Amino acid sequence: MLTEQDLKLVDALQAAPRASWSTLGRALGLGAVTAARHWDTLVERGDAWLTAYAGGELTAPLALAFVEIDCEPGAALRVAAALAADVHVVTVEYVAGPCDLLAHVVAPTVRELGAHVLDRVSAVPGVTRARTVLSPRMFTEGSRWRVRAISPGQREALSPKPAKNRAPLRFDDADRALILALGVDARASAAALAIELGIGATTVRRRLDTLLGRGAIRVRCEIARSVSPAPVTVTLWLRVPPDKLETTARSLAMLPEVRMCAALTGAANLMLVVWLPSQHETVALEAVLAAKLPWLEVVGRAVTLRNVKLMGRLLDAAGRGIGRVPLDFWAAVPVPEHGDRGVSRSGG
Repeated sequence: MLTEQDLKLVDALQAAPRASWSTLGRALGLGAVTAARHWDTLVERGDAWLTAYAGGELTAPLALAFVEIDCEPGAALRVAAALAADVHVVTVEYVAGPCDLLAHVVAPTVRELGAHVLDRVSAVPGVTRARTVLSPRMFTEGSRWRVRAISPGQREALSPKPAKNRAPLRFDDADRALILALGVDARASAAALAIELGIGATTVRRRLDTLLGRGAIRVRCEIARSVSPAPVTVTLWLRVPPDKLETTARSLAMLPEVRMCAALTGAANLMLVVWLPSQHETVALEAVLAAKLPWLEVVGRAVTLRNVKLMGRLLDAAGRGIGRVPLDFWAAVPVPEHGDRGVSRSGG
């Protein structure tokens, strides 16, 4: 476990990942230099890190799928490592559940996503079957999860105010380059980003303010599972009456344990990812869900045995950050125009 002060620093960075060290330190009763030094130590150990990626309006045209992968005996971690190097596979988990590996895959279009799963994911040596379910809507995701080590007042003081301008976003190659640069250093200053990208600092600052304020760029502060107060990841597949899907998902998204809640196109129409203090808490959580949402049916469960990759971050056996793969959601996927692909090992 991290110290209480470390957890407070992580929580403060979850609320305001790009705030100055003086602002963060003042909220925590620390000097700016002390706060920065503490953070550098956490990053060097791989205990915590920042991730920046496109979100909100920018991801609406993209295609997201959850792929359940079965592997040959003894091949799961080798397959997971191969998938982790793939820019379109943003998260990979080795799980105890209905499959060996669970991967989150993002591509520019549904057609490209299908081609990628068929030609790349399913073709990894050791894969015996891949079942793909699309997610048409994300209700909540990991950037909203909090350690909850600081007070609500401290969090409110640190949290930036949302942008008021709701005009349609214009997105171009310069914005894509900006997001990728933030993926390398989520706290990089506008001046540093301007130099790297060859764009005026005023332009970068204005665009950053717009994209961050609108939630089109998400910056999240992550914590290694082995040092987290909630080290166990559980995925639940749920079946909900279609007319109750929206209200159910919004209710679930409010639970503090919930990391992700996404609609699905399969027999289960909702996926829930929760972080818990122990695997034994799953029973209690399901009891709470049954009491509050009696129409909800749990149709599948998986406990993560090892996180291999989390939103582009490569992880070691203890879940500590050891590297990264750029989260370039728009990277082109070759789609054959003609010809027979042959027999596929991809199912579903």
